Amino acid sequence: MTSFLSIDEYTNVCADKFYNEVVPAQKPIVIRGFATHWPLVQTGKSSPEEWVQYINQFYNGNKTNMVVAPPYENKRFYYNHDLTGVNFLSGEERVDLFLGRLLELIDRDVYPAISMQGTPIESILPELMKDNPTEFFTDVQPRLWIGNEGIVNTHYDGSDNVACVVAGRRQFILFPPDQTKNLYPGPLNFTPAGAPTSLVDINNPDFERYPLFEEALDHAYFAELAPGDAIFIPMLWWHHVESLDKVNALINYWWNGASAVNAVAPSAIDSLNIALLAMRNLNLEQRNSWRHLFDHYLFKQGVEPTSYIPEHQQHLLGNLSDDYVEKVRQYFANKLSQ
Repeated sequence: MTSFLSIDEYTNVCADKFYNEVVPAQKPIVIRGFATHWPLVQTGKSSPEEWVQYINQFYNGNKTNMVVAPPYENKRFYYNHDLTGVNFLSGEERVDLFLGRLLELIDRDVYPAISMQGTPIESILPELMKDNPTEFFTDVQPRLWIGNEGIVNTHYDGSDNVACVVAGRRQFILFPPDQTKNLYPGPLNFTPAGAPTSLVDINNPDFERYPLFEEALDHAYFAELAPGDAIFIPMLWWHHVESLDKVNALINYWWNGASAVNAVAPSAIDSLNIALLAMRNLNLEQRNSWRHLFDHYLFKQGVEPTSYIPEHQQHLLGNLSDDYVEKVRQYFANKLSQ
């Protein structure tokens, strides 16, 4: 049995402390009782049927994307065995019909894993968050994840993330970014759900094929969340998520990075792809030489460049106007389209 590290827990964090202390530190925390007062959470504690009824009163009739994994996939939404596709089916469905199906499966002994993943709440339940507000994210578009027992394999997001369990229980295993080398990341541009994913099955790891994963486990953090609890997952922290109950739901907030409302191209993941393309034919020594330039200009390991370059010549190194950002965005967009 792996002995996981513990994530720091809080029971009372104000928005000011969260943004000024927690987020800059880029370390995960658990906030117990973050949304316990929400009617969405309280109704779920009564019964699954009452919870579904509460949700449906806000439904506007729009369809959204759903995924289904057959029983033999053991609740895991993932690649197929040879990475030529995925092991689940996807399609659009009405939310009320999906929720009805979720209730039907509760008493089944053998059943598929079904999930509604990352739907913008405003598109299907436009009044829901007015009944369940938070001072932390007044201008952020929350997303809703609903399903039965399911497993989303270890992956990372390009944005900071606060995920709040609103029904059932969820289990999180986190790895810091410096463990990327030990997690055997899969393809960048072919993923089960849009985010690069580890090729290791954390519940049944093949240490002969993935020996470095044993090192990753020594640096893994664990948390189990009950309804109303939330977890802050900093960007690029790898996380493995399991839903533990037959009616399970989560609301999450991505508010910066690749998921920011005003994000511009190229995104961070775009930049990684561009760098891979630009430097693919360089040898190891040449790539190490480029590393020093990245360390200086991007990671600022030495003298701050803006401390000795005149402000009028700082360009991308300094403060950028909206017009300049748009010019740079158009430049890269044109380059990538050629």
